[in-house]
Amino acid sequence: MTVQDIPGINATLNALATVLMTLGFVFIKAGNKVAHRACMLSAGAVSAIFLVGYVSHKIMVRGVHTVFAGEGAIRTIYYTMLISHIILAISIAYLVPRTFALAFKGDFERHRKWARWTFPIWYYVSVTGVLVYFFLYRWWPSTGSIGGAGIAPS
Repeated sequence: MTVQDIPGINATLNALATVLMTLGFVFIKAGNKVAHRACMLSAGAVSAIFLVGYVSHKIMVRGVHTVFAGEGAIRTIYYTMLISHIILAISIAYLVPRTFALAFKGDFERHRKWARWTFPIWYYVSVTGVLVYFFLYRWWPSTGSIGGAGIAPS
């Protein structure tokens, strides 16, 4: 495995988290609290592993980031998605643990209220994380990266 493999692994982790969140949502709507809890805890664990991989990758590439090679309208779409993804991802770092903590304490009324906000934001962040990967590495791949020292191979 090389440092170039990490973004693909991270996208896979985000996709798995999305599947687990979807299943968790389906289970709670069906009244299956045990399966809901298992799926949501698993989604949280997968997301935490993703975060470790994401931060590790940024450290390994010394903050160098891949250039988006798309042009025209798709560039606007990409950067709009990326900015919303980043802002909401920052909020998830608080919202998910807080929502989990309420469930762990047995305060299910407040847990449900928080989850009504947390779930769609976390879901959006997870899905757009996968999309960012595809935009950068599969659909509009770039031949370089931008970092503190200028252009470097990706």
